[in-house]
Amino acid sequence: MKKLVWTTMLRYILCWLIMHSGDLVLGSYGCLANGTTRSFLCLGSKVHQMPCHIPKNTTYVEIKLTQIILFPSRAMSSLHDLKRIMVSENGALQRIEAYAFANLTKLEEITITKSKSLVSMDRDTFWGLPKLRYLTISNTGLTVLPDFSKVQSAAFEFLFDLEENMHIEVIPSNAFEGLTSGTITTLRLTKNGITEVDKNAFNGTKIEKLFLMGNQQLKLIHNYAFLGAEGPLVLDISRTAISSLPENMLRRLKLLIATSVYSLRWLPNLEIFAELAQANLTYPSHCCAFKNFKKSKSEKNHLCNDSTIRNQEPYFFEEHCKDVIEVRCYPEPDAFNPCEDIMGFTYLRVLIWFISVLAVLGNFTVLLVLLSSRTKLTVPRFLMCNLAFADLCMGLYLLIIASVDVRTRSHYYNYGIEWQMGAGCGTAGFLTVFASELSVYTLTAITLERWHTITYAMRLERQLRLHHAFGVMAFGWLFSVLAALMPVMGVSSYMKTSICLPMDVETVSSQVYIMLLLFLNVLAFMAVCACYVRIYVTVRHPASVPDSADARVAKRMAVLVFTDFLCMAPISFFAISAALRLPLITVSHAKVVLVLFYPINSCANPFLYAFFTKSFKQDFFVLTSRLGCFKSRARIYRTETSSLHNGRLSSPKNSDGTLYSLGHVTHPH
Repeated sequence: MKKLVWTTMLRYILCWLIMHSGDLVLGSYGCLANGTTRSFLCLGSKVHQMPCHIPKNTTYVEIKLTQIILFPSRAMSSLHDLKRIMVSENGALQRIEAYAFANLTKLEEITITKSKSLVSMDRDTFWGLPKLRYLTISNTGLTVLPDFSKVQSAAFEFLFDLEENMHIEVIPSNAFEGLTSGTITTLRLTKNGITEVDKNAFNGTKIEKLFLMGNQQLKLIHNYAFLGAEGPLVLDISRTAISSLPENMLRRLKLLIATSVYSLRWLPNLEIFAELAQANLTYPSHCCAFKNFKKSKSEKNHLCNDSTIRNQEPYFFEEHCKDVIEVRCYPEPDAFNPCEDIMGFTYLRVLIWFISVLAVLGNFTVLLVLLSSRTKLTVPRFLMCNLAFADLCMGLYLLIIASVDVRTRSHYYNYGIEWQMGAGCGTAGFLTVFASELSVYTLTAITLERWHTITYAMRLERQLRLHHAFGVMAFGWLFSVLAALMPVMGVSSYMKTSICLPMDVETVSSQVYIMLLLFLNVLAFMAVCACYVRIYVTVRHPASVPDSADARVAKRMAVLVFTDFLCMAPISFFAISAALRLPLITVSHAKVVLVLFYPINSCANPFLYAFFTKSFKQDFFVLTSRLGCFKSRARIYRTETSSLHNGRLSSPKNSDGTLYSLGHVTHPH
């Protein structure tokens, strides 16, 4: 034992001296033979060619840190006892010739690593290696996969590592045929430059574990790549760019590892996964596919017939003896992405269609009538047009969500990633934030305009003009667009949930963004409340003489604005709690709030400020009369308007045009 220790120490001392001084060498090559351990070591920059006289009883050869350029043919053909070869860190090595590793009947392990200049290996480099069990080729400059067809190993278990060869781009057909007649327990093709795996690439092999992880450019595994192969049972494609799985090899798969594979957004039919027991995937929504997926086991281990196996070997029983296969899947769905459709409840699916269609048709009609009317465009009309456009955008958002829900119903797990990460969800999210902020801003502007008009009713020089309204709304549009663009630019995100709201509050900037929007909305609500208190005081004050039409409009507009803000109150309340990371409701319940409260104002506003007003009815019937409809009703409204105008011709306010045509509000019947 002491002799072996001293021999090992002497070997490392000699190796160190060779590497640092090059003075202590055997012969002129910087190589050292150890008769006790039957090993042969070539080490150092003074070694420029393979030695010719290696002891024939050598079992281990190591070529390291040399300047050897060419590994010659049959360099080791006389070493019949050789079991291990290590070729490492030879920066000058460029080529390995034919039969370099040939007819070595006891050779078990070959390692070729850290030789960046190695670009060529003859197709007959490996020949007749019946006991080879370990083969490693890593960190080289090879551009094509070497030929392994003549290895003809008969080892029962084989381990092959092909790693960090960044210039190997294709795994060709029949790439590993002839490598071994036994099972390749681990085939590790990791961190290479592989972009494609060809048809029949694994033909003629029996594979237990296949690792393709880290090939970041790998986009395609041919659907018939595993034709003629058995296995694999374990497949790891993590950190690749694969977008689909080859279906013909999935039936025997027991473990699928596909973490950080962001391009894999679609899973094949679950029935193909006949033996799958565990899946480690990238997206939580994919695990929803396996949540209720159970399949009867096709065959059991014969030991399962033992009645005591369940108590004595519970882990064995769980894996091999259960009648039904339940797939364990990670990562599990989180609170933001529960296993459900976009509209998780049937009544929500019905309501969202009703509300979205009503909002789109109602607000489109309002815009069409107001913009096509021949009546002079006033400040209130202009503000109403902006509000109708904002509500129309909200209706379009709901229509998009409802349409996607119908298309992905019962299979959202397969469409979820494509939807949430695609342009559709981004567009929907932009529309809803833009519409929400523009609506709040416009409602505040409408209230301030009413307060200003009523307060300064008798001072014509202080009346708001149309150019003032243009400036105010230009700022509102700019603010709303910027608010909607922030999640697109990385502050929060529309991709967090299926309903495309900016619910990502993981970063400080996202929290500040959400809280700022909510704070501004609350501030707007307080401003509206203050304005209507002042309006009420002004109307009730005996010293003032406001126009009765203005007073009526103020009351109707109060109903309009408070309806809008009361609808938004639940959203604001729950959003603030979520932004503070104290969520009071789940995403599933948030969808109920979204459908029942969030868009109600969008479909209610056309009725509150347009359809129930005499002025809007007049504009509507006049417009339709041009198309040949409701001509008699249009004639009646023209007569009433003419009489009213003649009767009030002397009114200074009418001549100023500050009263808007929506002033004659009637109660809905």
